[in-house]
Amino acid sequence: MKVAVPKELHEGENRVALVPDACGKLKKAGIDVIVQSGAGSASSHSDEEYTKAGATIESDVSALWGSADIVVKVAPPHVDAIGRSEIEFLKSGSVLITFLDPLTEFDRLRKLAEKQVTAVSMEMVPRITRAQSMDALSSMANIAGYKAVLLAAAQLPKIFPMMMTAAGTISPAKVFVIGAGVAGLQAIATAKRLGAVVSGYDVRPAVREQVESLGGKFVEMELATGGAEDKGGYAKEMGDEFIRKQREMMIKVVAEQDVVITTAAIPGKKSPILITADMVKAMPEGSVIVDLAAERGGNCELTQCDKTVVEHGVTIMGPSNLATTVPFHSSQMYSRNIQTLLLHLVKDGSLNLDMEDEITAGCVVTTGGEVVHPRIRELMQLPELTKPEPAVANSSEGDKS
Repeated sequence: MKVAVPKELHEGENRVALVPDACGKLKKAGIDVIVQSGAGSASSHSDEEYTKAGATIESDVSALWGSADIVVKVAPPHVDAIGRSEIEFLKSGSVLITFLDPLTEFDRLRKLAEKQVTAVSMEMVPRITRAQSMDALSSMANIAGYKAVLLAAAQLPKIFPMMMTAAGTISPAKVFVIGAGVAGLQAIATAKRLGAVVSGYDVRPAVREQVESLGGKFVEMELATGGAEDKGGYAKEMGDEFIRKQREMMIKVVAEQDVVITTAAIPGKKSPILITADMVKAMPEGSVIVDLAAERGGNCELTQCDKTVVEHGVTIMGPSNLATTVPFHSSQMYSRNIQTLLLHLVKDGSLNLDMEDEITAGCVVTTGGEVVHPRIRELMQLPELTKPEPAVANSSEGDKS
């Protein structure tokens, strides 16, 4: 079984899907890794390191993709410098494992299905105990929550911790984190470590204990929050009346903050607007908002994706991919997720898709020429599909053609 690791083509993407340490471990499991020359350079992993770990280096892009049973990536298939789509490089019957944005990018899924590619979406790995080590969304959210606080601290014209100096006592900065998922909890922990006075809010009251365990104060809002969490552990989209009342209560809290970090995202949906222009106007001069939901429109009404703007004296930052700004460790974490998923899917040198397995059924979105994920088929308004036969891909080593 041959697994290929191409160099990422998306502008600004510095991560790599597998680091050298994973290559050695996969080789022991009978999985040969082929890495495009320079694929790890942006994350501080040289070709020499990959070679020492037992991987093969390939400089020819067509040869790399053409020889692979499985291709592992970070970003979705992209277009190269001369206009060729990476989907064209995939051979029929191969497997692609990467982030795919499958709840919105339906045309991409159609093309992968037409190419007879088995597409595995890292976003769709179920949040169950068995799959924790494969959960790339949580891995990257940890990085984003950490880095968001550092961005805010660098931008704020104040220091975070309280300081008692000969020139007097400096009061600590006030940081408010909206959304206590993985990114939010990491932001709370990081801001607390830097010495700020931290508070957090989430529509799911069950997370109060987690916020407080990290040293944050949980902000109470008297709102009906029943059904605020889906069975996958994600926050659910709430109604317009709930959002209206939430904004009314939040304006007082936001006006007292030096930093607001927002993380409220609904998979496959536009991000809810939680910070209005009027709330921004009420914030202190020089305060900072870091909107981690910017890619889906943002939690702040004034957010612009991948831009930093100043409105009413408040700096609003809308980064869409903070994990790539810490490429060494984000690649290390993502690589572990990919490695564990590969070892789950590959048995005795062959790919075995057990669609009765909760993990496999949860993250395989196309196979056998069809979009097979029930939730995605429903979103695409496709008829219910009978269960596909398990797909088995022979290893390249045994392929005589």
